[in-house]
Amino acid sequence: MSAQTTSKKKLKVCMIVQDPNVKGGIAAVTGGYYNSRLEKDFDITYVESYCDGGKLTKLFKALKAYREFRHVLRANRPDLVHVHSSFGPSFFRKYPIIQMAYNAGIPIVNHIHGSALDELYTNAPDWKKRMVEKSYGECSKLIVLSEEWKKKISAIVPAEKIEVVPNYSVIVPEMISEKSLEERFAKKQILYLGRFDELKGVVDIPVIADIVKRKFPEVKFVLGGTGETGPTENEIKRLHLEDTVLMPGWIRGDEKLKLLKESSIFLLPSHMEAMPMSILEAMGYALPIVSCEVGGIPQVVSKDVNGRLYRPQDVDGMADGIISYFSDKASWEEASRQSLRLADEGYSFETHLNKLEEIYHSVCL
Repeated sequence: MSAQTTSKKKLKVCMIVQDPNVKGGIAAVTGGYYNSRLEKDFDITYVESYCDGGKLTKLFKALKAYREFRHVLRANRPDLVHVHSSFGPSFFRKYPIIQMAYNAGIPIVNHIHGSALDELYTNAPDWKKRMVEKSYGECSKLIVLSEEWKKKISAIVPAEKIEVVPNYSVIVPEMISEKSLEERFAKKQILYLGRFDELKGVVDIPVIADIVKRKFPEVKFVLGGTGETGPTENEIKRLHLEDTVLMPGWIRGDEKLKLLKESSIFLLPSHMEAMPMSILEAMGYALPIVSCEVGGIPQVVSKDVNGRLYRPQDVDGMADGIISYFSDKASWEEASRQSLRLADEGYSFETHLNKLEEIYHSVCL
């Protein structure tokens, strides 16, 4: 799927994406574009610049992407290039592609998904800041996921170049049927989906689980993901929670849908975020959210409406939030309904595509 084209009668868009099988939020976002309305309205060519694997595998994937992109510029010159990027290594991988497109005189839309701006720019050395300023300055538009991130990025480029396009949610209305609500509340299952790293706060979950278990011994925590699992595994063993906190690895496909349908609450104890796709997915399945007041999360989760929000590392607070829902079924049901409503009203896939298409047309005028 690394060089797939739809029609030649529409505006041509070359989209720089990850391999669809990558374990992460960017691939979850771009995966929805395949076979969507976007492909009907535009002539889309996909170039994959990243895949999971070791350093050499990732390097070869990036080098192959540069070759493919040069070929696209020569053989099927696009009207615009839509780059999906993040901070850290992702910025440097996309830097040559942005330079090639800019030198070719092609408008660039840089869709920024990351949240670690301090490392990339704010606290970076001068040479790195100059690279960021040059690369972002060469883009016609920057897409960010929340108003908070628009404010932060406007320290680098003028605010009028920045557009806010939140991630999207797939809505599953049947999750608020009486039967579904009854079964999910009785299950007492807490779900986490995402990578295991320090910024996700996953290592805090065993302590949260230990507190909740004292009140609800039957509770289960399912942590789906890969990455730095060692610290979390050590905490599970230290607290003797092997039967309470389960780590099935990275979850996708039918297994993921099953967990979303049967879980009671979605937990994301992140220390830093942009706008997590995992929370939007959970809201589309009518799950109440327990998370932290960081990044774009407060924009998505309405505090004490469809979820509870706390300071990062406030394990007592997050545990209390879960306990409060399990202790009050009516409150839990209302939060479930509100999650679905908020996802439907503000974060539908159609709304997301409408905003993307407006941006495409605006930069191609």
